[in-house]
Amino acid sequence: MRSFPHAMLREIYEQPEAIRRTLDIYVEGVDFKADVWSPVARWSNPDGEVLIAASGSSRHSGLAAEVTLEDLAGMAVDVEYASEYSCRGGNPTRKPSVIVISQSGETSDTLAALREAQSLGQKTLAITNMETSSMAREATISLPLGAGKEIAIPATKSFTCQLVVLYLLALYESSQRGHLGVEAIHARIAEVQSLPGQLEVQLEAWESQMAEFAHKYRTASTFLYLGRGVHYPIAREGALKLKEASYVHAEGYPTGELKHGPNALVSDSVPVVILATVDRNSEDSRRRYEKTLQLLADLQAQKATVLAVANTGDEDVLRLVSDCVFVDPVSEHLLPIVEVIPLQLFSYFMALEHGVNVDNPRNLAKAVIES
Repeated sequence: MRSFPHAMLREIYEQPEAIRRTLDIYVEGVDFKADVWSPVARWSNPDGEVLIAASGSSRHSGLAAEVTLEDLAGMAVDVEYASEYSCRGGNPTRKPSVIVISQSGETSDTLAALREAQSLGQKTLAITNMETSSMAREATISLPLGAGKEIAIPATKSFTCQLVVLYLLALYESSQRGHLGVEAIHARIAEVQSLPGQLEVQLEAWESQMAEFAHKYRTASTFLYLGRGVHYPIAREGALKLKEASYVHAEGYPTGELKHGPNALVSDSVPVVILATVDRNSEDSRRRYEKTLQLLADLQAQKATVLAVANTGDEDVLRLVSDCVFVDPVSEHLLPIVEVIPLQLFSYFMALEHGVNVDNPRNLAKAVIES
């Protein structure tokens, strides 16, 4: 058995098994476990209005869920910073179903948001990695993760397990609202079930590549991370991981926003990390991908340094960028789970290049219990 020098690297490698454990909680084969999912009916708003409150990485999984719930289940979703939600007041006549997301289930801002929602008579659903946490106990419904204990402060396996549970929630709501038929739901669950095996066979190559790229880019002063649609939250998550793990500044933007200001920063010392994956079975995904290719061509013309995450064997992306890491293709709303792992590894190796204690970065705690 391999010995890992840091908890963060071990937990990155534990993600396939963590996803398997999470799937075992919620599905059997290609079917939803009725006893687990039937209570969700007590949470779900008939009008399909949802509010998600979370902070940090958990908010990024919420942003991905916003797109997935809207695309697959036709729900109307808003995502709030938990730290703002309970402080700014709001419209007491609105009664959205509320999702709170927290690795620990004790994050003070998110717990306050949960209690604020409960006080307004809103139904709440908690997604946490601790089944006995305050949020899990107090929410109307609790959907736990199977990630297992996470020691490193930068969230890795808890984040991908959040994405899995939120994807399954979108499929379940879609089935209840008649947006996807039984065969389509079964096909999507089967694809999720195959995901851990796909990740396992790619991890070593990603590790080797990202160690090489981290060494190459170690002198960069800041990075711009870009993604479109459901990939934008992963750009934000990649940037957050780099900041908290390695102390290197980074910002995540929607790809189309680069030319609305941030492009002025792009230079030899400010590389661009761009998510350029595509689901070729989705017309919308293909359209976003074509726009990304055009942007890559423009960046190449201005001699930008670009590191891309792209589908395995995508020569069109490869010829337009400085460096590329390949991920095997999956459907659009599962691509975030696949493409975030190389970004986690990049942040890990950038931390090593900068001599950072990656498991315990300065000024950060695993659970923010005071704010």
